[in-house]
Amino acid sequence: MNIMRTGLLLAALTALFMGTGYLIGGTSGMVLALAFAVATNAFAYWNSDRLALRMHRAQPVTRMSHPALWDTVARLAQQAQLPMPKVYLIDARQANAFATGRNPDNAAVAVTAGLLHNLSAPEVEGVIAHELAHVRNRDTLIMTIAATVAGAVSMLANIGFFMGGNRDRGQFGVIGVLIAVFLAPLAAALIQMTVSRTREYAADAGGAEISRNPLALASALAKISEQAKWVQMPSAETHPNSAHMFVVNPLIGMRLDRMFSTHPPVERRIAALEAMASDGTYRRPGPPPRRSTDRRSPVPVVRRR
Repeated sequence: MNIMRTGLLLAALTALFMGTGYLIGGTSGMVLALAFAVATNAFAYWNSDRLALRMHRAQPVTRMSHPALWDTVARLAQQAQLPMPKVYLIDARQANAFATGRNPDNAAVAVTAGLLHNLSAPEVEGVIAHELAHVRNRDTLIMTIAATVAGAVSMLANIGFFMGGNRDRGQFGVIGVLIAVFLAPLAAALIQMTVSRTREYAADAGGAEISRNPLALASALAKISEQAKWVQMPSAETHPNSAHMFVVNPLIGMRLDRMFSTHPPVERRIAALEAMASDGTYRRPGPPPRRSTDRRSPVPVVRRR
């Protein structure tokens, strides 16, 4: 259901983009808009991971530099049946993390220094498992496409505003340009946010499955959300268009309006994870039964003839 819903939302976003081009420039504008969408998505497909990591000044991590983090990612990637992703560290006090990459073979997981310093080991595992679920579900590519098309709609609307669109189209000339300029970017942003919210719920479930500890992920979400209210992340504030990538919205100002938030309410995510823990679906297996210390062999029964 989530995959179908995401596909419909992406189709709606593409249709909105082409419709915006039609309102501004008629049939030729629609064709140019489609060509522009293909070009921007092709660029995002090959370069989105490097751009995202560069935005937040993420530094590569090796097993020698951060053995605990490296081993945790390696173990969880094996549990998720994924190739080992590249690991990066962001020098930021706010606890947060994101995943990027066009497919599992070219994926990267980036965590902040605040995540490692403020969360317990099981909570860090839960967050990393959540990001690996994004990689396994190919959400990193889906959300990149959604963000790229939404940004392209806004850019196209700005072009229409300054150029005035094609006014030789009867009743749709001026009205079409006004609709494209004022309503299309808002609709695109809402669709992008809906895509992001849908994928976050799926990644929470996937993270609980990979780590087999939904309560640890729920505790991590609560801590990250609470800390993000007062600890600013400078790189995210400078590049707010990357907020949808993180496990929790890193922008302090955007937290005031849930309608325009790129993430579902943390309370609902925590409630869903607690429900998973209560039904035992993703419960971490307990310790093996203890063996008896009595090593005496039972006395065989000898039957007499």
